[in-house]
Amino acid sequence: MTIRVLVADDQAMVRGGLRLILEDQPDIEVVAEAADGAEAVEAARRLRPDVCLVDVRMPRLDGIEVTRALAGPGVPDPLRVVVVTTFDLDEYVYGALRAGATGFVLKDCGPALLVEAVRAAHQGDALVSPSVTLRLLRHLTARLPDSGRVDHPLSNRELEVVRAVARGRTNQEIAAELFISLSTVKSHVAGIQAKLGLRNRVEVAAWAWENRITGSA
Repeated sequence: MTIRVLVADDQAMVRGGLRLILEDQPDIEVVAEAADGAEAVEAARRLRPDVCLVDVRMPRLDGIEVTRALAGPGVPDPLRVVVVTTFDLDEYVYGALRAGATGFVLKDCGPALLVEAVRAAHQGDALVSPSVTLRLLRHLTARLPDSGRVDHPLSNRELEVVRAVARGRTNQEIAAELFISLSTVKSHVAGIQAKLGLRNRVEVAAWAWENRITGSA
């Protein structure tokens, strides 16, 4: 099955580079490019791509607004949005995740990780680079007040999975780390999201860091 991708970036050279990287893969096709946020929203709604690769900083609508329009709370049939950023403690990134993004990658992450992020988003198993996750969420946590003990409906095993997700582990890495099957990990992640009212593993990671439950049990 071919993964249909929309690439949105205000720099033509960047869009061209992303297209070359993605279309070098036999299972990925770039179906549209957009030079600004409003164009990205229009094209995405019209073409319904499998994955939208969206730059954070764009004219007319920025990446947060695009993400919210395509995948935010209240969107009846949300699209999968992966945010692309230069990071550098970019305040936009956290807002994009809260707006419904399924993941984010750095512009200089390299072709392999970019392709992996698109495939992960298509499968509903968002990829978040561990180094980016830790830098972003530690930065966020340092600015939050300590709210003390958090009441939640999670079991001890589910908390172990949450901590692993917060450290940027993939499902396969979590399975190996906890000596459980891959299908069991996926079931736990789905159950955690349902119990906490979260839509994807990125929001699970953010919840863990916000509530300071990322350390050992």
